[in-house]
Amino acid sequence: MAKYIKSLSFIMLIATMFGCTTGKPNNIEAVTPFVLNKYLGTWHEIARMDHSFERDLDYVTATYSMNEDGSVKVVNRGFNTQLKEWKEAIGKAKFVEDDNVGYLKVSFFGPFYGSYIIFYLEPDYSTALISSYNYDYFWLLSRHKQISPQQLERYINIAKKAGFDTNKLIYPKQ
Repeated sequence: MAKYIKSLSFIMLIATMFGCTTGKPNNIEAVTPFVLNKYLGTWHEIARMDHSFERDLDYVTATYSMNEDGSVKVVNRGFNTQLKEWKEAIGKAKFVEDDNVGYLKVSFFGPFYGSYIIFYLEPDYSTALISSYNYDYFWLLSRHKQISPQQLERYINIAKKAGFDTNKLIYPKQ
């Protein structure tokens, strides 16, 4: 029962993060053209803003696949270093606008959706910069567990120019 409550708490924290808003921060525009099939698969979290729903998590991945209803299945997973156990949250995503725009809404809890805005994406779909509805939410995702210091600096500069306080970023172990 305690494990169930911990899992439910994790899901509720993610729901809180996304709230019920599908807005965008100023200066953030979703990438276009966007090809969902090229985005599907597993991504590794290189950097993020710190939030309670991901606190103490390392080895964080986000895996995207298709649901039968045409929505995107989202599986976020990470190892809690304090509790010494894996945490997982399963949600779904849908396009907010056209399916060729990297602007989706994600739900991990019932009818509540929040913005998932891909505002930078390498042409080969190897690295993505993600925002939610405001500047408090940022993720740097990569197909690789590690990126070079030069790449990291480049992506952090892109995020900073977009308006994110990159001094607040944390870098989970991969």
